[in-house]
Amino acid sequence: MTDTDRPPVHALLTDGTTVRIRRAGADDHDQVLHLYEQMSDANLRLRFFSVSRTSARQGADRVAGPRRPGYRALVAEHDGRLVGLAEYEADPHGPTADVALAVADDWHHRGVATLLLEHLADAARDAGVSAFTADALAENHEVLKVFHDLGLRVTRRYDGPEVHCVVQLTEDEDYLRAVDARGRLADAVSLRPLLRPRCVVVIGAGRRPGSVGRAILRNIRTESFTGRLFAVHPQAGSVAGVRAFPSVAALPRVPDLAVVAVPAAAVPEVAEECGRAGVGALLVVSAGLDARQAGALLAACRRYGMRLAGPNCLGLANTEDGIRLDATFAARHPGSGTAGVAVQSGGVGIALLDGLARLGIGVSTFVSLGDKYDVSGNDLLQWWEGDGRTDLALLHLESFGNPRAFSRTARRVARTMPVLTVDAGRSEAGRRAAASHTAAAATRTMTRQALFTQAGVTATRTIGELLDAAALLHSQPLPAGTRVAVVTNAGGAGVLAADACADAGLAVPPLPAQLVDELLRSLPEGAGAANPVDTTAAVGEEALRACVDRLARHGAVDAVLVVLVPTAVAAATGEDLVRALTEGREAAPRPVVAVLPAQAARVELPAVEGGGRMPAYSDAEDAARALAHAAERARWLAELPGSVAELDDVDSARARTVVASFLAEHPEGAWLDPRTTAELLGCYGVPQLPWAWARNEDEAVAAARRLAGADGRVVMKAYWPGLVHKSEQHALHLDLQNASQVRAAHRDLVTRFGDRMTGVVVQPLAERGTELFAGVVQDEVFGPLVVFGLGGTATELLADHAGRLAPLTDRDVRELITSPRCSPLLFGYAGTPAVDLEALEQLLHRLSRMACDLPQLAEADLNPVLAGRTGITALDARVRLVPRLPHDPYLRRLR
Repeated sequence: MTDTDRPPVHALLTDGTTVRIRRAGADDHDQVLHLYEQMSDANLRLRFFSVSRTSARQGADRVAGPRRPGYRALVAEHDGRLVGLAEYEADPHGPTADVALAVADDWHHRGVATLLLEHLADAARDAGVSAFTADALAENHEVLKVFHDLGLRVTRRYDGPEVHCVVQLTEDEDYLRAVDARGRLADAVSLRPLLRPRCVVVIGAGRRPGSVGRAILRNIRTESFTGRLFAVHPQAGSVAGVRAFPSVAALPRVPDLAVVAVPAAAVPEVAEECGRAGVGALLVVSAGLDARQAGALLAACRRYGMRLAGPNCLGLANTEDGIRLDATFAARHPGSGTAGVAVQSGGVGIALLDGLARLGIGVSTFVSLGDKYDVSGNDLLQWWEGDGRTDLALLHLESFGNPRAFSRTARRVARTMPVLTVDAGRSEAGRRAAASHTAAAATRTMTRQALFTQAGVTATRTIGELLDAAALLHSQPLPAGTRVAVVTNAGGAGVLAADACADAGLAVPPLPAQLVDELLRSLPEGAGAANPVDTTAAVGEEALRACVDRLARHGAVDAVLVVLVPTAVAAATGEDLVRALTEGREAAPRPVVAVLPAQAARVELPAVEGGGRMPAYSDAEDAARALAHAAERARWLAELPGSVAELDDVDSARARTVVASFLAEHPEGAWLDPRTTAELLGCYGVPQLPWAWARNEDEAVAAARRLAGADGRVVMKAYWPGLVHKSEQHALHLDLQNASQVRAAHRDLVTRFGDRMTGVVVQPLAERGTELFAGVVQDEVFGPLVVFGLGGTATELLADHAGRLAPLTDRDVRELITSPRCSPLLFGYAGTPAVDLEALEQLLHRLSRMACDLPQLAEADLNPVLAGRTGITALDARVRLVPRLPHDPYLRRLR
């Protein structure tokens, strides 16, 4: 499959309109000609530098002519009409291409040209074009602004009435930010009919109680939806007190949102009817659609520009005062609040709605995504980012359509509000490609964790843990670190709480002597303040409050965890003591959480008159985990976002040529031979140990003489296509010290492996150092994952690995190096010297760049990588390529 075979895609314009982007063909001649003929004389002159209609016909002939190398044309169409055209003609003598644009007069200022240019630039990059050139009249301010606002580097040269523009096509952070901004604007506008409708119709609400559609209709009506509400029913004049009409076309007003609750077989027809009527969005709660029905539903939504939530979902809700929409079939209305919630599971959605209502947090917007044909978690994050209400984002996503786009959005949104998720699907068993160390290490759990860690998403293991963290993040400041003071009125409970903190990765440090003395002066006789602080059972409200306040305002700790059990000694109950800690109290700069073992609910967030809100947990482990999540978020926020390293000595063009040549000979993909592996790694400056290829015993001896170091020792490794784990196969000989040993080693390999062996690799014996491994594996969904950890023969046995999704920033690389348990060895341990960390960072950056440049890179496995004081060297490397089209995850398009 070549780039020319890319299927059409749908994308959003700045006003939320959906257009179809596809390659132009011979059948487009009349439409292209019509596009030009309908242009005003002024616009035609700006396009062709004259008003000659001959130029228009020649332009149509060029677009619809036979396909030829170096030429490409893309069109944008809406409802069958061609509304925009972008084309380039490559320079046969260089890596540039001349570009031209045309947009229908009545479609200006809607982002058609910009969207087409983004897609044309993506196709041009894949074809080896590095820059667009364009000549425009100086008065053509609109096209000059389009080039300027793309986010790419543009240079201009004025020559009389004309301007020569050069647009560099290299994607950088400025360009991606510009694409993000355009995407956010278009996405938010397109979601308004779905999330802020002024008119709603429910299709499929039966007259008899018990149907899903009727339940949704009742919820919308009883929640006092502020807009117009209708039902569609073939016979009834009203349903559940709501006026009904026989069809969507018969409605007195075109709805913004249609809620579809009909049997699966009827869904495509209903979607088509809604589209023809001009409905803006669909919420399809119907389940059980087969592939044909699903395809027809999505096709109707794309054809008519309707956004789609579902199918197979619980519904959606918006608690804004000006909306008050509850289009769910949940038993209770969602509580109004500030948490945005998006889930794929209806059951999880109900649990979160109930939990947030009980905590008094409530929701701003709730969307059950169901099978997620269109609207996704990424869409909702962008909506919450700009809705002016949401300050907490909760997600339950069982699948990811575009993880790298999600990661980029989440990184940005998490800077302004906490983003929490339940890490569902951790137990996916058996995802271990036995092909390489890297693939064996790169489990789906590692990949998801890398996504969440890099994006600043707080990933919890259960719904309960998610609500625990939400309660703390909603009500308390973030801790500056992991030091916790435990305060308790029962010594044993304090010990358990301290253990829970340690298990959660928190520290319970001894308190400074002066602070201990201050605390003891206000506590009952017999109290202890070493940490945990044992106030004794006799502590009163004022003494407890003074103790906690002093700790929360002292720099010795970052958070305070208060464990209170009911006793007969003090008159106050645990709840009374918690109330005393919050009532009328000024907010402390550090978080304070309570643990009440006698509390029935797992977590409570009681509102206190004249004071703040303090989360109270029934178990110290839950409280400690919530504090650990808060501390991790604070750490993530405190660090700079990071940037992708600039690598000047990378030859991406040559690497692509190497890949293309190899796949031309191996169209199904395969492991690279040693020569091609070395050549490909050399394109990215990956340091490798010198080596030589030997086909027979004499060549092996000659290679050993050339490569032997000062001590004269070499290593010999057998090779045949598909050999991966040489140590397990006993396919190598170490420490060969002379020609006779080299000959004996070669004869042994030939005897054991026979004709299967195609040759041997001879290398000098490496010096001593720390053995690591580094590699890349392409995940079909998440993209390239860079894996790093302890290397050598025990790498899979010890499983000391970490992973981060490419492209790696400098921050990602630092975290990747420090995450494995073996990391102390790299920084100098027990008197051993530190390794060359700068060289190690460079290696990981280079692997990341290679993975991003080459989507055909299925696996790269460097093991061992020898890390010394003055450099890093890959002693052995394996690379596997598969045929795969380039795919830009940041290119604007709908799912």
